[in-house]
Amino acid sequence: MNVVEASGLGKRYGGTWALRECTLAIPAGRVTALVGPNGAGKSTLLNLAVGLTAPSAGTVTVLGGHPAGSLAALDKIAFVAQDTPLYKNLSVADMIYLTRSLNRRFDQPYAQARLHDLAISAKKKTGKLSGGQQAQLALTLALARRPLLLVLDEPVATLDPVARHDFMATVLAATAADGVSVLLSSHVLTELERVASYLVLLARGQVRLAGEVGDLLASHGHPTLEELAMSCLRETTPEVTR
Repeated sequence: MNVVEASGLGKRYGGTWALRECTLAIPAGRVTALVGPNGAGKSTLLNLAVGLTAPSAGTVTVLGGHPAGSLAALDKIAFVAQDTPLYKNLSVADMIYLTRSLNRRFDQPYAQARLHDLAISAKKKTGKLSGGQQAQLALTLALARRPLLLVLDEPVATLDPVARHDFMATVLAATAADGVSVLLSSHVLTELERVASYLVLLARGQVRLAGEVGDLLASHGHPTLEELAMSCLRETTPEVTR
């Protein structure tokens, strides 16, 4: 099964194409890294996949053929946006209650146990949590929905190295324990090196490279994910790296 499948997918804002002629198939059971420079179309692709915006061209389906944004798809996808959106004036307990009330499936014992293990008090206002704690809370609420696909848009961009490591460790644990497929975009390629098994590289709104990380590293003769990404960007869009 492919968790995301796109054919000729494009999104245009006014006269500018943020994403164009995107055709790809992301297999299930992977942690897929979506990488590329600013403005490459990463967030646009994620928004299309979770149904937050409609395509200007082509099609995108998720989880074996469900139209993106359909009820069948939304019930099985959890999305954490770049700014880990939380209601800062609500307590952690209120955030759990709100998320449980808005979703058909929510594992409250899991959420409470995980936050207890992280020493995140249910009584504390979310706006008073550290950046790492806010990211962990948003991730916990997403995982408690028991999704088949977890979509993360730049989840560690503002976190310190320790918080980034802890966040990614949680993502890996969820994949191993529950079989969750993960699609995440990030600029922190050193963190992706540790967790990603599949890679999609975007530049100028188009897919430049896609495949299993191990196969891509071997076939291109690069020892690290960062070197592979930078090499491909230099070859295809040299002006991006100036």
